[in-house]
Amino acid sequence: MAGSGRASEEGLIARYFAPLAGPGADGLRDDAATLTPTPGHDLVVTADALVAGIHYFPDDPPASIARKALGVNLSDIAAKGAVPRGFLLTLALPDDWTEAWLAGFSEGLGAAAAEAGCPLLGGDTVRSGGPALIGITAFGEVPGGGIVRRGTARVGDRICVSGTIGDAALGLRLRLEPEVAWAASLDPAQRAVLADRYLHPRPRLALAAAIRRHASAAMDVSDGLAGDLAKMLGGGRSARIAVEAVPLSEAAARAREAEPGLIEPILTGGDDYEILCTVAPEQLDALRAEAVQAGIPLTAIGTVTSGDGPPGFEMGDGAARVFAAGAFSHF
Repeated sequence: MAGSGRASEEGLIARYFAPLAGPGADGLRDDAATLTPTPGHDLVVTADALVAGIHYFPDDPPASIARKALGVNLSDIAAKGAVPRGFLLTLALPDDWTEAWLAGFSEGLGAAAAEAGCPLLGGDTVRSGGPALIGITAFGEVPGGGIVRRGTARVGDRICVSGTIGDAALGLRLRLEPEVAWAASLDPAQRAVLADRYLHPRPRLALAAAIRRHASAAMDVSDGLAGDLAKMLGGGRSARIAVEAVPLSEAAARAREAEPGLIEPILTGGDDYEILCTVAPEQLDALRAEAVQAGIPLTAIGTVTSGDGPPGFEMGDGAARVFAAGAFSHF
């Protein structure tokens, strides 16, 4: 894990990151690692970067920041039907970093990596000259040819999502406006659920094998359900979504009841990190059954249709819902 950084980079690596290293990493004592896929398997590679002040609050707990940084990558691995194998870390630290922050970060990163069976293989540490940047490249594997792409949905497929939608977007709003009117309808436990969903993505790795066996297309919901669904479709395919079928947590449902307009950030806000997938109707029951066995709720919310327009979202009274912005924009 070579690079330049503050005093004694090698010592910091040895203290905080070498204990997280997996097979092939040589204890992070070299400039490269080896990763051999299981015979008959393909490697799946994904990368995401988090920037302080853009993707997380600089005063978030460092262990939570680390969990989020790895979790958003593992979410992509899961949506491809893959099993994690390892990751690379690029850590660009601001001038005011402290060893206490780095200790908390490495502790959270190690816990998340151990839970996922995804060890650190290497990376780089540098000084940013600006805000902190955390870049992770994650590796997974699938049986040869088994990756589930996001652009392969078929007309007539059912559209499903795992877990619940909108919690993280509402958690972010609470972070920015703790006394917003609709928050008064939530009890402390419900507030905590929304805050936790924003801080700690839950990559749905337990669902990966079922997605690989049954889904025709899949991706994770990172930039908002409405916008990510639009990315999945196109090319003569659209969708019809029943808004009332979209699964909400008790906290999100309570908030929406207090402020109906919250349906917009619920459906367009980012950071859900749930799996959005399509499945042939005859495969839906099998996929649902395996999701139950994995302990992850999976809900059918609509159908892939023919057409070139954006996905249509239909309210319970039959009215169409049009969004001012369909997804989080990175630029």
